[in-house]
Amino acid sequence: MKMKALLALAGVLVLLLVVCAYTVDETEQVVVTRFDKVQRTETEPGLKFKLPIIEKALVFPKNLQEWDGDPGQIPTRDKTYIWVNTFARWKIVDPVVFFKTVGFVNRAQQRLDEIIDPTVRNFITSNRLIEAVRNSNRELDTFEDFGEDSDTPTQTEIDLEKEKPARFAQVFVGRDKIDTGILEQAKPKLAKFGIELVDVKIKRVNYVEEVRKSVYDRMIAERKQIAQKFRSEGKGEAQKILGEKERELKRIESEAYRTAQEIKGKADAESTRLYAEAFGVDPEFYSFVKTLEVYNDALTGNSSVILSTDSEIFKYMKGYEGTPLKTK
Repeated sequence: MKMKALLALAGVLVLLLVVCAYTVDETEQVVVTRFDKVQRTETEPGLKFKLPIIEKALVFPKNLQEWDGDPGQIPTRDKTYIWVNTFARWKIVDPVVFFKTVGFVNRAQQRLDEIIDPTVRNFITSNRLIEAVRNSNRELDTFEDFGEDSDTPTQTEIDLEKEKPARFAQVFVGRDKIDTGILEQAKPKLAKFGIELVDVKIKRVNYVEEVRKSVYDRMIAERKQIAQKFRSEGKGEAQKILGEKERELKRIESEAYRTAQEIKGKADAESTRLYAEAFGVDPEFYSFVKTLEVYNDALTGNSSVILSTDSEIFKYMKGYEGTPLKTK
């Protein structure tokens, strides 16, 4: 009987330990309530104890939580409708106040929606489009010149700004200051719920669907204009190269013709000199050679010539009756 009693007592003690003990993680904080009234908070990690049944341990996260807003269609001060997507980071700094005002973590998302979304809308509608997409008046580079600089604007920011008539308008606020303003305006409103708003950022800005097509059409027209400019410059450069080629070709041909004429002139002079020497040595032999050249040029296999037999040109074909060739 004693053994059974001891086992029963041990079971009761184990059950009480299970019911009364709980652990607190490094990323958690616990609010202990008794009949729904707050008794104490536990923020240090470790093993903790509570009264069974009458006390409850409510666990809340102590680390950063995320909030991702739904993209909304918002008009800017210059009447341009854009889609704005925002995100935030928050944490519970007063679990007692959070428990009394909000209750559970999933309800906190609703509170954040109710406070951050109107604040974002208020700042977007109070500023021009250029303020929401740019941080400074730094001149934008062309898209092919973008580097790895963290300050470099995104393609969406450039496209949005380029389509505005006031493209070169001055930036007086900028997106960073808008983010800071949203944070400073929403932060005290959430503090009364035991929530600290750590950061708020505009994640993305884009045109609404109704005007996006016209914007893209303008962008395409602009790119085509740039392409046409490059084509025109290329054609001009090609014509310049062709002109230089033709000029260089004519120069080479002219120099070649002059060189050829000089060579031909020298050859003709040398030929004339040789003929003159040959004529001076034996005029009759020179006449004979020149006559043979005439035969070769004038009389071909299909030639028909009717001349008198007394013709001077045929004197060598009739036989040579003159005096023997004279030699020196």
